[in-house]
Amino acid sequence: MAEIKKILCAVDFSDHSPVVAEYASTLAKTLGADIICLYVAPSLDQYVGFHVPPSSIENFVGEIVTGADSTMATFIEENFKDVTANGKVVTGYAAEEILAIAESENADMIVMGTHGRAGIDRILFGSVAEKVVKSAKSPVLTVRPS
Repeated sequence: MAEIKKILCAVDFSDHSPVVAEYASTLAKTLGADIICLYVAPSLDQYVGFHVPPSSIENFVGEIVTGADSTMATFIEENFKDVTANGKVVTGYAAEEILAIAESENADMIVMGTHGRAGIDRILFGSVAEKVVKSAKSPVLTVRPS
């Protein structure tokens, strides 16, 4: 059986994130694994040139990351009490960053939530979870909102 010693837990700090963290934490305790908790702040590069100076966009993204770092510290403290967990905040496109961090950190498993979109929402917005499941080199556990 495959050995799982490092779990990447991708969260978006929504109300569903503690449920995702609970699955990752339970797996980590059971398997003796460490957790990397990842939040991907949205990249706003696509908005450069929309009558907003690039420096304003960079400042805004910087503020998002600073806030996310603080939120991550609190999130880890509240949700990963009995396991070794480290937080990581990056900017970019969620699916791409989750896959890149999973590979660079040699994660043995990815745990992430889904938003359960269907119909036109799914067509317009796509599914981060679907992209990760299709492209990940390691197993992916997806947790639907209850």
